[in-house]
Amino acid sequence: MRKTFFAAFIIVILFNSCSVTHYGITKPVAINSLKYLGEYIVPYNQSFKGTSIGGLSGIDYDPKSRLYYLICDDRSQINPARFYTAKISFTENGISNVEFVNVTTLLQPDGTPYPDRKKDPAHSPDPEAMRYNPVTDKLVWTSEGERIVKNETILEQPAITIINKEGKYIDTFPLPLQTRMYATEKGLRQNSVFEGLAYADNFKTMYISVEEPLYEDGPRAGLQQSAAYTRIIKYDAATRLPEKQYAYLLEPVAHAPKPANEFMINGIPDILSIGKNKLLIIERSFSTGIQACTIRVYITDLSNASNISELKSLREQSFKYPAAKKLLINMDDLGIYIDNIEGVTFGPDLPNGHHTLIFVSDNNFAKEQKTQFLLFEVN
Repeated sequence: MRKTFFAAFIIVILFNSCSVTHYGITKPVAINSLKYLGEYIVPYNQSFKGTSIGGLSGIDYDPKSRLYYLICDDRSQINPARFYTAKISFTENGISNVEFVNVTTLLQPDGTPYPDRKKDPAHSPDPEAMRYNPVTDKLVWTSEGERIVKNETILEQPAITIINKEGKYIDTFPLPLQTRMYATEKGLRQNSVFEGLAYADNFKTMYISVEEPLYEDGPRAGLQQSAAYTRIIKYDAATRLPEKQYAYLLEPVAHAPKPANEFMINGIPDILSIGKNKLLIIERSFSTGIQACTIRVYITDLSNASNISELKSLREQSFKYPAAKKLLINMDDLGIYIDNIEGVTFGPDLPNGHHTLIFVSDNNFAKEQKTQFLLFEVN
């Protein structure tokens, strides 16, 4: 989700740390609490190899190369859709440096860059999430597509795309029937599609989260007790086929917008595997008139959740069990400014052996927002 622009980036980041593991391969991670260690702000509109840095919407870590990948949601409006490589240094006292190293263009199946949204909105991507698979040595990224039904009708279907490290297109994952764009109020909502992506089970499983409810599944999150169910999709990573879907209940929007009738949202911007059937799920709440976002992170268990793959609508709650969820942290409690957090990954361990989590924000290429990296120690 963004308020203005879109781009696709990847950033690769190095951390000064004593041990390295890769999540999705190693044993489940026990998380009781998160300790905030510090932030790093990338200067607004920082230039790198002819591109403007901003809109960072996803982050993933490759411990073998000690690099991170981040994707940004520029829809080729500012520069061609792209990813970056970078290095990050941190200690238990916080992040000391983020150094960008390279930038790579995302390519279409014919090998050309994606078109500018202004010139061809039906074929420009809306990149939102990215993960690296060390088993295949490939990257997977998601596009939210487009749904414009006002003065003209533009429908671009979302996509889950496999690429190599040079940005070259390899293949896509087939989408469940429910996750399509339509000109009528059916299927996916505009700009509320595939924001979260996670590998699990030794990279045998892939999860995709839908940011907000499908039209058929019920209302968007409001200010009162929520009835907003969105979907988490489980894929077999080898066959690339969807296996199951789960209902996930979103919390209410954290704050009333100002004025009261203006835009507000609460949805899922990213997910991360922490063990079999368990995910960290970020909920990001934003309301017009309030600069900061409310970021709540939940430990979610899918073990007993009902498979809703065959359900065309969740309005009647014709399923027995949604995903179980437990609040891990509300970043409002940190007492610091939190921007539009859209990505999360595990980083290398601290010298004390504790795992780390890195969150990154999408500044929407807006001067009043921040490209913010947040470092947490896992306890």
